[in-house]
Amino acid sequence: QVQLVESGGGLVQAGGSLRLSCAASGRPFIIYAMYSMGWFRQVPGKEREFVAAISGSSGRTDYADSVKGRFTISRDNAKKTIYLQMNSLKPEDTAVYYCAADNIYSDLRRGAPDAWGQGTLVTVSS
Repeated sequence: QVQLVESGGGLVQAGGSLRLSCAASGRPFIIYAMYSMGWFRQVPGKEREFVAAISGSSGRTDYADSVKGRFTISRDNAKKTIYLQMNSLKPEDTAVYYCAADNIYSDLRRGAPDAWGQGTLVTVSS
């Protein structure tokens, strides 16, 4: 029972930047800090796509090839929040972005997390 609330989506021009936030609640800090967290995105008619993940132990990160070098995932455990800094945005980045959490990294990575956020829409205009 962890709740995730995303924010920060919006409309941005190609080449611009946006920072998404995901605030977690419903679990004690000690448990939250152990969770792996990540971001996925989805457009209508397509599968939900992995974007980035950060482990709850080592803090190691993983990125989809399509965003590597442009997006950065980070976490602030004191705030129980993760972020996705998106730079050099492209129209193909347009999607609903979902925050995800799981205490098992592999479950998160394969798109089967314990919890999903409600999503926040990112639209990149050309």
